[in-house]
Formats: sequence, C-alpha cells, structure tokens
Amino acid sequence: MPTPHNAAEKGEIAKTVLMPGDPLRAKYLAEEYLKDVTGFNTVRGMLGFTGTYGGKTVSVMGSGMGIPSIGIYSYELFTEYDVDNVIRIGSAGAYSKSLRLYDVVLVTEAYSESTFAKVQSGFEGEKIAASPPLVVKLRECGARLGIPLNEGCVHSSDVFYRADDSTPPYWERICAEKGCIAVEMESFGLFHNAAVTGKNAACLLTISDVFYSREMTTPGEREKSFTSMMEVALGVS
Repeated sequence: MPTPHNAAEKGEIAKTVLMPGDPLRAKYLAEEYLKDVTGFNTVRGMLGFTGTYGGKTVSVMGSGMGIPSIGIYSYELFTEYDVDNVIRIGSAGAYSKSLRLYDVVLVTEAYSESTFAKVQSGFEGEKIAASPPLVVKLRECGARLGIPLNEGCVHSSDVFYRADDSTPPYWERICAEKGCIAVEMESFGLFHNAAVTGKNAACLLTISDVFYSREMTTPGEREKSFTSMMEVALGVS
C-alpha cells in the first residue's frame, strides 16, 4: 500500500535503495546507470526509480534535506516496503584540512546535537554508527574500483545557516572535540532508523564545499558530477 509520502506499491522497490538528498540526483543516477528503469514515486517531487545494475535490482530515491525528511522516507522504506539496506549518497562540507573538493567520504558514524533519536525512541547518545556489514562492503568496493575513500565520523547538523562569531569557529571545535571530518544533515537519522528497525544503513559523501578555504561546487555539479560515490554504492547494491 502507498504511504502519504510514497506512491509505490509493495514489490516496486528493491531490497537495497540508494538515497541522495537531491531527487534530481536520483533521476540522474537512474538515467545514467540503471537499465529497465521504472518510476515508483513523484509525490512531493521526491522522485524514486527502480532498475537493474550488473544484473541486480536496485532502487534510488531522494530523501530531501535534513534528519526529519530522511527520517520519514527511510523509516517507511524499512517498515512499509521491506527494504533491507539504505545507502545515502550525499554531499558534505569539509571540516578537516585533509579533505578536498570531490573527495569521497565513507561515514563510519554520525554525531549530532539533534533530538530526533531521543524523541523517536528514547536514545540518549550523541553518536550512531553505520551498519558494519555495509561499511565493509563499501570499503571493499572502493578498493576494487580504485576510488579512495576517506573514512571517519561526520557531523549531522540540523542547521545549515548557523550564527557563529566565536574564535575558533564552531566547525573547528566540532572537528577537534567530536572527531568530525565533515558536515552533512541526514546520516544520524538514517542510522538511527536502521538500528531501531533491525535493518542496515551506510553513507557515502562527496565533498561539495570546504570550510577552511570557502571553495564550493555549483548546484549542477552536485547533481551530475558526484559519480565516484554513485559507482561505489552501485557496486554493493
């Protein structure tokens, strides 16, 4: 049965779903990489597609921006559509000076100040790990494809435009104190939903902007040029 946010019927979504924040990135991946593609969702413009890659059935669907948005879509995928694995393929801002534009990050855990997990199920922690089996598969696939993966903890922030005039700036403190190498807005919620539903979740991120140098990519580049992480994710689907 469809949900209020997803028009798909059961059986139209694969066991593994790749989930970019941008639904247009989902459309691009489906058109460029998948065969025999069918669309299963257009509700609220959150595009979803199912096709085949390397003979395996795989789905791709946008999540929108922020923990509440991916929280809704991933929870429904896990509980209403019998999805076993969700791999987020998103963009991130680099906190660490070891990262450059277009570097790919394999997220091992997500730190957040968000109350999402506490409200959802009483979870009191500030960090949630990605599912180890998926992390291992992504690491192995990156090595097989010759695509370097920078592993580490990321900051899942609820705030994109953050007022801060402190010295050092907040992002330097979070990098130093919490061990976060980059920032995004969704992984903490995704990892929590996987944990409470007994499913698997992982995340690959492409560095789209750099805090210490103020370099950034364009919207078009974020939609269509983050192909390395797509190929790694597709390799384990």
